[in-house]
Amino acid sequence: MSVDDDAKWLEWVTKQFESIAGEDKEIDLEEFKTALKVKESFFAERFFALFDSDGSGTISLDELLKALNLLTHGSETDKLRFLFQVYDVDGSGSIDPDELRTVLKSCLRESAISLPEEKLDDLTLALFESADKDSSGTITFEELKEELENFPEVMENLTISAANWLKPPSTEKYKRQTPRYLTPAYWHNNSRKLLFMCCYILVNIFLFTFAALKYTSVGGWVMLAKGCGQCLNFNCTFIAVLMLRRCLTWLRTTWLVRVLPMDQHVLLHQLVGFAIFGLTVVHSIAHVVNFVKLTHNGGTYQLWEYLFTTRPGIGWIYGMTSITGVILQLLIILMLICSSPFVRRSGHFEVFYWTHLCYIWVWTLLILHCPNFWKWFVASGFLFLMEKIVGITVSRIGGTQIVEINLLPSKVTHLVIKRSPFFHYKPGDYVYFNIPAIAKYEWHPFTISSAPEQQDTIWLHIRSLGQWTNQLYEYFRQPELPGNEPKRLTKNLRNKKHQKCAQVSPKLSENHRYCSIKCYIDGPYGTPTRTIFTSEHAVLIGAGIGITPFASILQSIMYRYRMRKQNCPNCSYSWCENVKDNEMNLRKVDFIWINRDQKSFEWFVSLLTKLEMDQADEEPQGRFLEMHMYMTSALSKNDMKALGLQMALDLLAKKEKCDSITGLRTRTQPGRPDWSKVFQKIAEEKKGKVHVFFCGSPVLAKMIKAQCEHFNFKFYKENFQ
Repeated sequence: MSVDDDAKWLEWVTKQFESIAGEDKEIDLEEFKTALKVKESFFAERFFALFDSDGSGTISLDELLKALNLLTHGSETDKLRFLFQVYDVDGSGSIDPDELRTVLKSCLRESAISLPEEKLDDLTLALFESADKDSSGTITFEELKEELENFPEVMENLTISAANWLKPPSTEKYKRQTPRYLTPAYWHNNSRKLLFMCCYILVNIFLFTFAALKYTSVGGWVMLAKGCGQCLNFNCTFIAVLMLRRCLTWLRTTWLVRVLPMDQHVLLHQLVGFAIFGLTVVHSIAHVVNFVKLTHNGGTYQLWEYLFTTRPGIGWIYGMTSITGVILQLLIILMLICSSPFVRRSGHFEVFYWTHLCYIWVWTLLILHCPNFWKWFVASGFLFLMEKIVGITVSRIGGTQIVEINLLPSKVTHLVIKRSPFFHYKPGDYVYFNIPAIAKYEWHPFTISSAPEQQDTIWLHIRSLGQWTNQLYEYFRQPELPGNEPKRLTKNLRNKKHQKCAQVSPKLSENHRYCSIKCYIDGPYGTPTRTIFTSEHAVLIGAGIGITPFASILQSIMYRYRMRKQNCPNCSYSWCENVKDNEMNLRKVDFIWINRDQKSFEWFVSLLTKLEMDQADEEPQGRFLEMHMYMTSALSKNDMKALGLQMALDLLAKKEKCDSITGLRTRTQPGRPDWSKVFQKIAEEKKGKVHVFFCGSPVLAKMIKAQCEHFNFKFYKENFQ
């Protein structure tokens, strides 16, 4: 850092120290623990002991600055010396196996990783045997330094993370950059959506102008009201078209998928909803102003009569235009508020669901309100009605059963559902799901997590995030379903006659049981991931339970991969033909799964293990499927508190050929991915045009989409309602 940067950093640290130390100008151990924000007191105590150079039991500002100067300005050797002293608990000048085990145990707790004691012993021995070059039974500073040279990446930025008060403030100057929405990459990757939006805006401008010009002689406010009214005729019809899921799923199989932004149909539905709200507000204000003018010009009626009665006779059915207009305005405001992300994603999906059914009343009132609306609505309304009738008919006739349930960590419910022979779907598709025993009239969308090639059953993985999903989890967590326990004699008769009982049946384990629960499925409906097999290099990114669509896709991909696999008749060697065909153009697949904690990997670890076994043999041109696992609660390799643990995990993974956290061959990486480095490596592979498919949080989606635009990758986000 420059002299100015040093001065700013010194001022920053002094302020932080004063805010922590208080009036005594000293930091004790408890204050240090709070400021350092470490989960494991071992590291706080070790850092405190090293910072407290005079052994007084408190840290002064001078002692803090001295230690921080070493950690921020010191050489790699200085930092390593500090790290060695942290590990050398007894201060003997060397690290013995017990000290190393204590440190690694604290590292595991700090990274929220749970491993059995035997695995901790294996980690300790793996690191100790590798570092103890002279087999003396202890590790010296020089031996630790030599061992770290085998892990150059960890020394790039060795820090103590989470201690924000130790870090100097950012001194980077603001660089003016071109707004993302004005970059050529953004326009290229969003060309279909932008073209569609331009056409949509032009249609609205044309309709507004055409309608307004008919009333030039009446006045500007009437022109404004009539123009907005004509636009509302179009938008209140078009908003239904955007949610014709069966029609959109069929259109995905045609050439129109390359022209229309079908992947953004939910986003466009939301934008049209906002447009309807804006148009109704302007339309209403214009009419109110016109009514005020009529009242002031000596009209026959008062303002309240124009707004809330049928006396003025405005409208084509009993003068109901004003009253229906007021009700419509209130309904649209209610639907808009209850459709906000705050309501839908805060555990109140049912509020959104039931208020959204007001669209039936909205369309009915619009027919009464406007004499021409029915002409606009007849075609799309017929299609919408047919979709609903077909959906209800198919789902009710095709009622099926949940035959197996498995309650997974982090309140995820795995449902195995009997599959009808007439139920056909594509990888990544989703369905609307209903269980009458939980909520008779509620349907919720979930991605199918099994492959289409799985003939007898389909899988759903449902995480408890809202009222209905929590009820689902609690319903299956009970040892016996309420209301389904038959009377004793009835139960005996049923057992004798071998009849099926609609209740949870024999247990495979505490959380894994067979059952026979009635359910209904409406679908399937297509998603952007249907295009994955036309890609050349596909990157699948799932965050948390966002893996579900990719579980189906990965199984289907590997099924087709096995169909290509060839075996040598003279030896056991096998390989996969790297050729394109009508079924699959894929040349490479990268799967990235990001989880907060260790237990979340248990959701699909058996599936991922099977996928690794399917391609156990090395391919001539590299692996067809590469998996990348990230655990965000684990401290990164650059963190002093995690350095020894990550080294030990790497060494043991190489020795046992499996990851200690998940049991997979793929090593689980700590922390969050560095997307620029990840995508840079993918770009350098040059396996063809890269398509990135993402399912997860909207915040992460924006971050990944920005990186995709930088590398000119095509980005698809799983999005359904």
